Amino acid sequence: MTHTVPSAAPRRAAGTATEARDPDRGRGPSRLGGGVNNTSRERIPTLVLADHDAIAREVANRIDALIRERQAAGQRTVLGLATGSTPIGVYRELIRRHRDEGLSFRDVVTFNLDEYYPMAKDSIHSYHRYMWENLFAHIDIDPKNVHIPPGDIPREEVSEACAEYEAEIRRMGGIDFQLLGIGKTGHIGFNEPGSGADSRTRLVHLDNITRKDAAADFFGEENVPREAVTMGVATILDAKEIAILATGEHKAAIVRRAVEGEIDHAVAATFLQRHPATTFFVDEPAAADLTRVATPWLLDEVEWTEALMVRAVTWLSLTVGNGILKLTQRDYSDNALSSLVARYGSPGEVNGAVFNLLGAKIRGKSKLPRGKKIVCFSPHPDDDVISMGGILYKLAQNGNDMTVAYMTSGNIAVFDHEVRRYVDFLLRLDRERHVGSPELRSFADRVYECLAKKKPGDVDIPEVQDTKRVIREAEAVSGIEVMGLSKANARFLNLPFYQTGKVRKDPIGPADVKIVRELLEESEPDLIFVAGDLSDPHGTHRMCKEAIDLALGELRNAGAKLPEVWLYRGAWQEWPVTEATVLVPMSQEELEVKIQAIFKHQSQKDSAPFPGQDEREFWQRVDQRNKDTAATLNRLGLAEYFAMEAYVIAG
Repeated sequence: MTHTVPSAAPRRAAGTATEARDPDRGRGPSRLGGGVNNTSRERIPTLVLADHDAIAREVANRIDALIRERQAAGQRTVLGLATGSTPIGVYRELIRRHRDEGLSFRDVVTFNLDEYYPMAKDSIHSYHRYMWENLFAHIDIDPKNVHIPPGDIPREEVSEACAEYEAEIRRMGGIDFQLLGIGKTGHIGFNEPGSGADSRTRLVHLDNITRKDAAADFFGEENVPREAVTMGVATILDAKEIAILATGEHKAAIVRRAVEGEIDHAVAATFLQRHPATTFFVDEPAAADLTRVATPWLLDEVEWTEALMVRAVTWLSLTVGNGILKLTQRDYSDNALSSLVARYGSPGEVNGAVFNLLGAKIRGKSKLPRGKKIVCFSPHPDDDVISMGGILYKLAQNGNDMTVAYMTSGNIAVFDHEVRRYVDFLLRLDRERHVGSPELRSFADRVYECLAKKKPGDVDIPEVQDTKRVIREAEAVSGIEVMGLSKANARFLNLPFYQTGKVRKDPIGPADVKIVRELLEESEPDLIFVAGDLSDPHGTHRMCKEAIDLALGELRNAGAKLPEVWLYRGAWQEWPVTEATVLVPMSQEELEVKIQAIFKHQSQKDSAPFPGQDEREFWQRVDQRNKDTAATLNRLGLAEYFAMEAYVIAG
């Protein structure tokens, strides 16, 4: 079933099923093409937008309209708010509207979803602090109207405080608009698997997956609180209107489960199917597993484009277990693809067309650029070798003029014990060879003192930050030397947005864009490589891509010649063969060279500080990912390769 907002409702849902089907609605519509508009399997109206920023604008539009409507009627607005990386864009857009368009929050009351327990309000991990830093301090809201569950009260007082939180929501007339994110377990707020539909604000134990997801923020899973205070499912469902947001490929599976699956206590987000005015806002990667996107031919007639044909035949081949050239009429008929055969005349015609299209994507060394100026943008100091080590090696062999531009220092991803090891090395070398400066001992003392007093999540002093940066720079140079390049090919941009010393970064600003633009103007590349991956745990890849896109936009406006852009993905996922424009095969020896380059990043080896849910080392992920891409082509009946990387040429 698909919920729609009753026509008599006094407010509009943030995006109804009808609006979700309108590709011209809103700013930043989805670019997904070739599918159908059939949303019959979706039990929650779902609006697919182009990217994170488009979602932020769309949701801010609704909040803005609601506040102004109620202010005009002399009424207050009650908002339910969420934390995390997903809603930050909404908060930044609301701040902009307050600053530039006069949107006032003086009559707005807010209730936050949750808070860790125990948690001091001034902790860098506190949701109290998050909300003031990311929203409240920048708008004209009355602090008395801000409500956040307490994380700093004695345990014996928690139950009473939770009951009072519920009572205060009722006294305010209930929540008018509730903003939600979704966790990988499908939790909303901290309503973990097993939360009941009747649950109210309470103290809960956090699921292991939730704690792993939060480990990076706390500099280690062992530092993540085991409990939290959260609104209950029933509290959330009492809101008059709900917007739930999800971005990135890593959310695709749980989005489909929440939107298309049965209601299940193990997935709290499925309870939103019972709500009459809930809208799911997702970007294209998060929508990738929805039936209307992944396999639209199973729902209705489709407009067969070349790209959709490739996706459909690849899906069919992998589903039935036959190579593409062996697919039969029955295979097509049994899997709702008869119309595709009818268009082309016979299974053989379709099979041959798709086989050739996929085969044309494969480019060995001889088909890759030669004698070109190339800039490889690497968000962190190891993304180059992790994600594109194979092609980097081939491009260097082909005599291209290569620049590897490391956009951030990556210094927060260095363990403190690495700093101690390097400082100890310097002191020992000084004692043996007297090569240190007179200030070395003082420097070492400041570093040791800082690390001895440091608590998890504390911002490092400049000396420690610089040491961690230098460690990663040295590793980066060592890595590209394996590829046949040298330190002369490395550029360390050290973009300002990253230099907070904390996991959470500043927004991309003019200074970041200026640095990227100046590099492009100086190098005048024919081709650039950009991380198109959106699944890194804290959005650094997305923010680096934003800086590059803005710099390219400025150059375009100035009439400059723009380079060709190839997108690669990071350590978490690879481009599917159907989406990739270029597939670059690697021999066993070439994959070994790539892994050797990854090994040079010793501070990230054995146990990286921010591994995400995948606890394998980066080289292990790469080994399987690149071999799996090649194996997929083999299963489709194409040429057999040992390993393969995938790229998308941006159009």
